[in-house]
Amino acid sequence: MALALPLKRKPSILPGYGVTLGFTLTYLSLIVLVPLAALALKAGSLGFGGFLQVATDARVLAALRVSFTTAFIAALINAVFGLIVAWVLVRYDFPGRKLIDAVVDLPFALPTAVAGIALTAIYAPNDVIGGWFANLGFQIAYTPRGIVVALVFIGLPFVVRTVEPVLAEIDRELEEAAATLGARRWQTVFRVVLPLVVPAVMTGFALALARAIGEYGSVIFIAGNIPYVSEIAPLLIVTKLEGFDYAGATAIAAIMLIIAFLMLFAINLLQAWARRRMGQV
Repeated sequence: MALALPLKRKPSILPGYGVTLGFTLTYLSLIVLVPLAALALKAGSLGFGGFLQVATDARVLAALRVSFTTAFIAALINAVFGLIVAWVLVRYDFPGRKLIDAVVDLPFALPTAVAGIALTAIYAPNDVIGGWFANLGFQIAYTPRGIVVALVFIGLPFVVRTVEPVLAEIDRELEEAAATLGARRWQTVFRVVLPLVVPAVMTGFALALARAIGEYGSVIFIAGNIPYVSEIAPLLIVTKLEGFDYAGATAIAAIMLIIAFLMLFAINLLQAWARRRMGQV
């Protein structure tokens, strides 16, 4: 009877598998898993009843609604206009293109508090631009609209930098073939090019959404921070921390984490569906 030999891992061409895997697991544990576990433990100290009380508090629900609604709207806007900006930067050559390409990255380098102050100064009701909108009955600063503006500002680079390399890699021969077969320009755009970049757009949307959900610095100045109207959940967390209510703050943070995880999980499912569909086309 032959003895079953133990399975051996196939050696990799590149060295250092064990060391790098150990470093990766250790790094992720210390940076991600341990803080999340501490957050869950601290929130769990309230007990189920206390956690449910925080989760159903009217002010907390209103802050969560403002945070997630504005973040979702801003991510949608960034998905559309980020695709357009990436398209222009990749497909057209014009004077000042490199300057515009560099400007796209400014929200990455600019401190969020500075961005919030600048946006507030521009869109405040007593400013030229903000006053013009206010005269039309469309006030921006100190309303949820101002929050959307701030989140669009900080989230646009995520979509542009995600879509840009995908657009650059699309073979121009596909477009030429579509034109040869009689497709019009808009038909080529919507039926040939856009389906190829949909997964990248959804990835950029997810990144912009995740960034917007937890944004604090650029929002608090332009939001007005009015409870039940324009108060965001991160500000409510800071308020509870200043009042030494650490358990309540971590409970709100845990709720945000759960909702954000479910939203991103749904987006990932849509991405996988889009990739499978593109593979069948």
